[in-house]
Amino acid sequence: MAARKPVSLLKSKDNIAETWPHEPPRFSDDIVDDFFLWCVKKDSSDITIQTDRPVYNEINGALYPALFRPVDAADMNVFLTKIYGPDATARLASGKDLDLSYEVRPDRYTRIRFRVNITAILSRGRDSTQITMRVLPSEPPTMDDLSVEEDVKNSWNPRQGIVIVTGPTGSGKTTLLAAGIRMLMERRRGCGKIVAYEAPIEYVYDAIKSPRSLISQSEIPRHLPDFSAGVRNALRRKPNIILVGEARDRETISAAIEAAQTGHTVYTTTHTTGVAATMQRMVATFEPNERSERAYALMETVRMVVTQTLVPKVSGGRTGVREWMRFTDDIREKLLDMDFKDWPAEIQRMIPFYGQTMARSAEILFENGEIDRRNYIRLSNSTGG
Repeated sequence: MAARKPVSLLKSKDNIAETWPHEPPRFSDDIVDDFFLWCVKKDSSDITIQTDRPVYNEINGALYPALFRPVDAADMNVFLTKIYGPDATARLASGKDLDLSYEVRPDRYTRIRFRVNITAILSRGRDSTQITMRVLPSEPPTMDDLSVEEDVKNSWNPRQGIVIVTGPTGSGKTTLLAAGIRMLMERRRGCGKIVAYEAPIEYVYDAIKSPRSLISQSEIPRHLPDFSAGVRNALRRKPNIILVGEARDRETISAAIEAAQTGHTVYTTTHTTGVAATMQRMVATFEPNERSERAYALMETVRMVVTQTLVPKVSGGRTGVREWMRFTDDIREKLLDMDFKDWPAEIQRMIPFYGQTMARSAEILFENGEIDRRNYIRLSNSTGG
């Protein structure tokens, strides 16, 4: 059998744009992990595998082909079976996308993890597939790694109540949440028992040394059917901290409120932009006849809302720009005396006094030369709601 010849899209010093030198004529099960490891070594943040297209690496926000030739149906079947299993195609045909984690172990001491989404698509007139793989660090970053503001760090650990991290898809919510959990675990006295419910599990805490902290992570729906079931499960396990990967429906939000009312500290994420919009949209998940009651229950338990977006840095890579607000006893008391429909405007007015607006955060980064003028203006014009 003739030796495989290296194939490269660009024969130049532009190492980022070089394709996999060991690209085979046909993918097989035994080389898939080798290919993923090469992508990770190229500093890819996301790997996208799509039928009829080359595999793409996303490096510093730009796409680069990782293969010279397109992936065909036979290659895609190898990827699907390796990542998910033999029933992947049948699950996709039922009209469901697949969320899971995937792990590569190059040696007994190292594991490289990916968050994976598999979605059925239409390509060239026929049913096809796209696999999106987010490369996850071996351990969560620290709050300092993310340049999280001191005010946020100091307000991160209320005695009880809910801390909500918000932002659009791909804004680093899960990463910020993981950094916050790491900070709690690394305190001198630890943080007690943490139960986490995630879909899928992205960050693991095996490498975090914390003798007085214990964390258990359950994957939705692998271990429990949904997030609301997870929160109710947590109430039977006597945790100090409950982490809910996403509060996206009224059942989960109600369960998180219930957990906070019973004395727990709850951390969760939701897909909103802006502190004021977060409260409004969480309340909007309830039926009109129960919104008032649920709104006041949410206000009684919320302690801080942080909304984050990622923007390119002038020096390369991306940085988080954050808006946040602390909900002190005085603030909650004032808002509880108002009609909940008036909260968004009042919260927006309060943010500069009890937190920081997105516009101010962008201004600081621009003045420090970390982001360019275009992104500064875009974020400055955002109302946060």
